[in-house]
Amino acid sequence: MSQHPKTVVQEKNAKSADGYLMIAVGLALLALAVLLFRAHAPLPALACLVLGLIALAGLYMLAPNQAAALTLFGAYTGSDRKEGLRWANPLAIKKKVSLRDRNLNAPTLKVNDQRGNPIEISAVVVWRVRDSAQALFQVDDFEAYVRVQAEAAIRHLAASYAYDEGEDLASGAITLRGGQEQVAEALKVELQSRFADAGVDVVSATLSHLAYAPEIAQVMLRRQQAEAIISARSKIVHGAVSMVEAALLGLSERKIVELDDERKAAMVSNLLVVLCSDNNAQPVINTGTLYS
Repeated sequence: MSQHPKTVVQEKNAKSADGYLMIAVGLALLALAVLLFRAHAPLPALACLVLGLIALAGLYMLAPNQAAALTLFGAYTGSDRKEGLRWANPLAIKKKVSLRDRNLNAPTLKVNDQRGNPIEISAVVVWRVRDSAQALFQVDDFEAYVRVQAEAAIRHLAASYAYDEGEDLASGAITLRGGQEQVAEALKVELQSRFADAGVDVVSATLSHLAYAPEIAQVMLRRQQAEAIISARSKIVHGAVSMVEAALLGLSERKIVELDDERKAAMVSNLLVVLCSDNNAQPVINTGTLYS
């Protein structure tokens, strides 16, 4: 069975006129009809009355950043974007569409990230109608379409990135928590590709909520704390080794005291204990010689 290709409807300019001129014409025709009735000319008066009513029936108003899509007997004839009082074919149905920026606060979704960890994620999307014909005639309900497609895009985005850095990720890999700007740009591109059929443009898209799901939040918090402690310890040890090396080099260059390998090892051990310890070191005064 052959399938009919989908009809693509795109916006075009409608044939419309200045409403102020047409309201003047309509009122003039109605006034002329009254005069003709008084002059006992019913047929011309009736014709003027009908024409006057037709002229007034075609009036409509458009606010700034608003469009009216015109359809005549089911066929799309064009869209009018000129603000103010306008006039078009009285038989045409005029459906108004806002072209202003709109906010979509997506609901908080529970999805799995790239590692499979359950997370909660949400986003705020700013969008606007670009093509009034596509918005009205290409999809059934463009506002519902935007909501559903935004949810699908957020789910796909969450599954494409890990929540946070880890040993299983390549160095410099983008994560949801660490790469906010890159993730927001990726979300915007994803949304724009999904909104294209509805004639909608994405102005901006940013994550508004990002967290681990409650059932694993405590475990992941302990993991982050452990990683932070390990990272801090690594920096402390690296700094302590550099300080011990500088101390030994200074003693050797200035010839303050000559230390053999055993004394150097003891000094290194003591300094590392002092520098790496969580608690303040308790000094011990040696009242004997260096070797006792």
